[in-house]
Amino acid sequence: MNFTMSLFREYIANYLKTKLTYRTDFWVEVLSDLMFSAMNLIFIFIVFEHTPALGDWSEAEVVFVYGYFMIAFGVFSTFFNLWNFSERYIVKGEMDRVLTRPAHSLTQIMLENVDPPSIVGAFVGLAIMCTAWGTLDLSFDWYDPIMLIVMVLGSVLIYAGLYTTLAAISFYSDAPTGIVPLMFNIQNYGRYPVQIYNKGIRFLLTWLLPFAFVGVYPASFFLDRHRDLTMSLLTPVVGIVVAAIGLGVWNRGVRRYRGAGS
Repeated sequence: MNFTMSLFREYIANYLKTKLTYRTDFWVEVLSDLMFSAMNLIFIFIVFEHTPALGDWSEAEVVFVYGYFMIAFGVFSTFFNLWNFSERYIVKGEMDRVLTRPAHSLTQIMLENVDPPSIVGAFVGLAIMCTAWGTLDLSFDWYDPIMLIVMVLGSVLIYAGLYTTLAAISFYSDAPTGIVPLMFNIQNYGRYPVQIYNKGIRFLLTWLLPFAFVGVYPASFFLDRHRDLTMSLLTPVVGIVVAAIGLGVWNRGVRRYRGAGS
């Protein structure tokens, strides 16, 4: 752990040196992330201009869930930037370089692609969640901040496990699979209450691709009308299971990898 933390400090230091040289790029990236989040929030407001509720969910409750979704996704995007893994590390052969170093391969790839500006989205999500909290007049207990951290960590582990599994598929294929963009679109269903979907989609988002655990289920722990203690408390459990599966698939793929060749 100490070795990994020392690597993290070194990578962050190098990242900051680069961004201080090209400061405009840093702020453009932050601004683009904020605009993307704003568009999604505006879409929710537009939906509620045409309907008083989604199922039995009010506008403030849906915004609350979206705020939580942004927190978990912001933390995940900061530390698990695996979007271009296949093209960069498999197709271009950089995985060979990674495997010659003593640190775990997944740790190195995470650190090489760390994206601190994405954490801004998490703080924006927290602000949205707090605003909706006041609008809904929810009670605030001493353990709520602790539970929020636990829930967010569980959700981040779910993201990490699923996308690590998808990245590991590249070890079995010579070309990018194209599954990651599809998965990115599916994950967006997790920012809305899963109860508004039909049974098939609810099953998919709960047990097969558990994106409901990165949005509505953990967020429901803090709500009054839609509190689901069983499913919300399952979030860290599901996170550990999905992350363990992702790490197992990754390690198996690394053992199968034979290099980029000539």
